[in-house]
Amino acid sequence: MAAPTPVSSLVHSSTLVTAGVYLLIRFNELLDINIYLLLISTLTLFISGLSANYEFDLKKIIALSTLRQLGVIILSLSLGFYELAFFHLISHAIFKSLLFLCAGFFIHQNEYFQDIRFIGGAGYLYPLSSLYFVGCSFSLCGFPFLSGFYSKDLILEAIFITPINWLVYVIIFLGVIFTFIYSIRLVFYLYLKPGKWVSITVGESDLIILFPIRSLFLISISIGSIFR
Repeated sequence: MAAPTPVSSLVHSSTLVTAGVYLLIRFNELLDINIYLLLISTLTLFISGLSANYEFDLKKIIALSTLRQLGVIILSLSLGFYELAFFHLISHAIFKSLLFLCAGFFIHQNEYFQDIRFIGGAGYLYPLSSLYFVGCSFSLCGFPFLSGFYSKDLILEAIFITPINWLVYVIIFLGVIFTFIYSIRLVFYLYLKPGKWVSITVGESDLIILFPIRSLFLISISIGSIFR
């Protein structure tokens, strides 16, 4: 994860990594119900969610979270729910871009340390950015009435009424639990645990950074209710 954070915000949330997914959505009529995509996407969301719980690099955790959400999108696409897949693709791009930008802000303020064990006490130093980060983490978990809730709830509801193997249900359920666990783990390390590195630049005076973060936050909390 050596790319600049604005690049990660574009590439790892809504453009490069989702280009193939968008292509599959456009050609959904050729896929129909695909058992191979179902198996690959189920394993992807399980392994990436499990890996994110053992990672300490802030940007890698968010990137693995993106991989897990792509697994959810392909899973819904493999069962024929292409409209839900596209809906989640759009809503996920918004709040995941915001997560990358907030992560880049924390990394920049802590002298380019990406290890979450060294970034602590961010809630006291950067309260506004922390509010945006926690809000998007809740959206990632599917907290009610945020953008992630509308898309993920519809996808999970559609999946659980589809007659498939019970083992697939178990893996999907564990993947959803992993999302909640690594989000809570991020909040614990960034806000509840004291950091081992003292930030030299304290405060949120850079409006050039805060303006896009604030704009994305307002979009991320409202886009789900607008397009549901």
